[in-house]
Amino acid sequence: MPQTMTWKDVSTQSVSANGVDFAYRELGQHNGGTPVVFLVHLAAVLDNWDPRVVDGFAEKHHVVTFDNRGVGASTGTPANTIEQMADDAITFIKAKGYKQVDLFGFSMGGMIAQEIVLKEPDLVRKLILAGTGPAGGPGISTVAGVANYDLLRATFTGQDPKQYLFFTRTPNGIEAGKGFLKRLQERTENRDKEITVRAYLAQLQALRVWGQKQPADLSVVKQAVLVVNGDDDRMVPTINSYDLAKRLPNSQLIIYPDAGHGGVFQYHKDFVPKAHAFLAN
Repeated sequence: MPQTMTWKDVSTQSVSANGVDFAYRELGQHNGGTPVVFLVHLAAVLDNWDPRVVDGFAEKHHVVTFDNRGVGASTGTPANTIEQMADDAITFIKAKGYKQVDLFGFSMGGMIAQEIVLKEPDLVRKLILAGTGPAGGPGISTVAGVANYDLLRATFTGQDPKQYLFFTRTPNGIEAGKGFLKRLQERTENRDKEITVRAYLAQLQALRVWGQKQPADLSVVKQAVLVVNGDDDRMVPTINSYDLAKRLPNSQLIIYPDAGHGGVFQYHKDFVPKAHAFLAN
């Protein structure tokens, strides 16, 4: 693949495993090294990844993004538990033939990443967990309420709900949200299919249950983990990021000021080099 290929124009491919055709995109294969598998947030498909983050990672790493079962262009019945989503992600990773990967999980993706490392520790080298928290963390089981409230609020104001859900309502946050939403539209051809209502409801169910379960013993996770969030996350309250970093024995924590759930997108110019440094050694 030519090195000029970017998130805007990279083709969507598919790999079949366990009766599911997983839609995926990959960039930066020429970099070699451990592939970085991206795990996406609630209601998201491939085109919900910030191009600056994907292209930024792909400058130095082999990046792989995919749609979970029954989401976007992937076939099958949508999973309604975080554990099942983790099993599906493991199925996809193994179908691609990877023996070990780094995981970058954002929001719900960060919860899936935790389940993957607990289920298959040898499969994971390092983790980046952004805008997420541990099982049973405060506010996780009520994400549906926040999401649906902001969906309504966005409908009435003619805005994208992510403007409310991912960013603060300060001048900086509002500006950052507009920039992020604009970047999401850079890919104009061969865009992914939107999530179905059925898949979205299955994911809300998964979050509710995972948010009510007993916290896992994360002290068994020996991998290096980078935990990142904004200081004012409404979706997965920022206290969860502090808690997560405490529970993980080998963690670093970055909290961005005047930023919400989408802190890694708002601060992509700072986050991407820090991610490179973290993944490098």
